[in-house]
Amino acid sequence: MAVYTFLEKFDWNGKTIHPFCTHEGSGLSGTEGRLQGVCKGAVVTKGLAVQGSLSDNAGTVVEKWI
Repeated sequence: MAVYTFLEKFDWNGKTIHPFCTHEGSGLSGTEGRLQGVCKGAVVTKGLAVQGSLSDNAGTVVEKWI
């Protein structure tokens, strides 16, 4: 929750957020929607969730997302 406390205090007007994470099954779990709700004025793009056990070989996926 510390991250969301920071996000609520920051001025997001005119900013773009590109969410990404590693996981072992949960993916982004609705993070994009929560960010959109908390980061007023920001554009939140479609995020990238890479399974942690596959992250060593995720270079191509990350490059395509970028």
